[in-house]
Amino acid sequence: MEINGEASLLRIFISNTDKFKHAPLYEMVVFAAKRYGLAGATVIRGTMGFGSGTVVRSNKFWEITEKLPIVIEIVDESEKIEAFAEKIKPWFKKLRYGCMITVEKANIILYKQAERKGYFEN
Repeated sequence: MEINGEASLLRIFISNTDKFKHAPLYEMVVFAAKRYGLAGATVIRGTMGFGSGTVVRSNKFWEITEKLPIVIEIVDESEKIEAFAEKIKPWFKKLRYGCMITVEKANIILYKQAERKGYFEN
């Protein structure tokens, strides 16, 4: 797969405790992106943040569950990103707490695929 130049960055802001079909939502999004054939996805765990509920979450504050912000970033061609975002958008409608999904322009200056050496890699 060759990706260069203008693309889109899909960014999804959720909590690490958000679920979809009894599984972590961030995992479901990443596996769906892989099945959809997107170039790649990264999950970034935040150390502190707040959203529409205005409750500050941090790993400094003791809580029974460690509820922290998660950002999922996916970069690919604009058409593929837009189609994928529409496909997964219903997953977020029933979340109890807030979330945010953004799309912005990205300029890919290098996309190098990994060299596959062993049979352990898929």
